[in-house]
Amino acid sequence: MRLHALAMAALLATPVAASAQDSFTCAAAPEPVMSLAYGSRYAEGDASRSELDTTADAEADDALRPIDDFLRDLTETANTVLDEGTDKAAVADCLVGQMAAWARADAMGDLQSPTSNLTIGARIAGFGLVLLQVQDHSRMEAEKAEITGWLQRLMQAQLVFWEEEAPDGARQGNLRAWAALAASTTAALTDDAVMRGWAAWSVSYILCKAEADGSLPQEMSRGKYALKYQLHSIAPMAVSVLLLDRQGIALQGSCSNALARIVGFAVEDLAEGRITAQITGKTQSFFDGTDELEGFHLAWLEAYLLLEPEGASALNQLAETYRPLNFSKLGGNQTLLWQALR
Repeated sequence: MRLHALAMAALLATPVAASAQDSFTCAAAPEPVMSLAYGSRYAEGDASRSELDTTADAEADDALRPIDDFLRDLTETANTVLDEGTDKAAVADCLVGQMAAWARADAMGDLQSPTSNLTIGARIAGFGLVLLQVQDHSRMEAEKAEITGWLQRLMQAQLVFWEEEAPDGARQGNLRAWAALAASTTAALTDDAVMRGWAAWSVSYILCKAEADGSLPQEMSRGKYALKYQLHSIAPMAVSVLLLDRQGIALQGSCSNALARIVGFAVEDLAEGRITAQITGKTQSFFDGTDELEGFHLAWLEAYLLLEPEGASALNQLAETYRPLNFSKLGGNQTLLWQALR
């Protein structure tokens, strides 16, 4: 039975017992973000998208912060469903109720700039991956249907955008990969064959663009950020390939084992960035003081190790250095989420 809005608000504000030893308080959902209209983070006229405009970068961060903060909170709570002694139903119902508030408002449905359309995929994926974690524990069937309907609407708009409006360069890179992860996740929730097919096509399109050495041409055009964006492409592709594999579509061998080559290129260059620097002519951001390699850059390793378990000792050793590997846009603690399936 669908809960009345006032009853839902009361539920979200009511402390709920999580276990005999602990208590769980379900907070109200934050105010839904309805519209996004920020521009590119990069300097005007910079075709390589490698020179940040600090003002535009801050404006984009400010616009996305309420969404990203909400996703971070959702994933942290969703991951507790795997903890022993957690009242899984209470946690799941809380999160479903929170996301349903955004679904009911049609949050993120008014994307007023090309850049907001380009970057929303990772956020859609994040919400979907939270629901995948908790849906089997939640009793709120009507609210779950509201969330999947909302994600479906957002993704249908994304399909049109990527096929009709997205810039050619973006179609070949990490932003398309994140939209594909959103589609893979939505398909897993809704069993939508068209969405699943578009996700598989999009991942395959990017995989097949890889050079023989595994470098991705679109990401290699990003100057000193090339290696960083190669990693940023791998994250959604690795998880998408795993999700699609479990939906009956095997892509890990596509285009002469492109995913393995793409991963191999990035991992080999993490020590010095020498190969990427030779391609781009730029010292990479992980080595010039701009960026620091962190666990979230490698969070995809847990999913990838399930796809390529043979001969993965070096990758497992790399993962162990940074575990637990956590990235909210991939659903939170990847080590916790995937370890049971290892």
